[in-house]
Amino acid sequence: MTETDDAATTRGSRDPEGRRRALVQAAAELLVETGDLTHRQVAARADVPLGATTYYFAKLDDLRAAALERLADELTEELAEIGAQVEAAKGDPAVLAGLLHAYLSDADQVRADAALYISAAKDPALRHLALRWFDGFEQMASRWTDPAAARAIGIFIDGASQHALLGREPLDVQTLTRALAALMRIRDEDA
Repeated sequence: MTETDDAATTRGSRDPEGRRRALVQAAAELLVETGDLTHRQVAARADVPLGATTYYFAKLDDLRAAALERLADELTEELAEIGAQVEAAKGDPAVLAGLLHAYLSDADQVRADAALYISAAKDPALRHLALRWFDGFEQMASRWTDPAAARAIGIFIDGASQHALLGREPLDVQTLTRALAALMRIRDEDA
């Protein structure tokens, strides 16, 4: 038995939760990379026997949902980090623009976001996962700007993300700063 075989055996037979996590991680990576997955692809990526995927996830939809939940969790963590930095800067649009530019420059993050939206469009039961980021952003941004502005900024970020997803260069920091500053001036009575 090789060292790799020994690690796989340990992960599988002695750590069933570790094997399940490996399957979910592999499925999440495939959704980001290709937008789709099969049991066979996930098993190969997780380096487990094919039967392990159906043992832990009887239906491919269950595996997809677990992978999307993981992606949503990762985006929620990223949102918390962004929120802390923008709040520390008292809602400075230039700080938010710099963080947004970094996010939009990370193709994997943009594709993860898109995977959530695409899956939610196909399956309404997954919609809450796609909306978690938007709702969280709106709530967070309402602490340093008007709620109407927070909603407008979230919608702008969604559009900027789609723009980057299509292979375009992300909007530059100066353009993002000007747009965010303008959006931050929106008030409920204006909306």
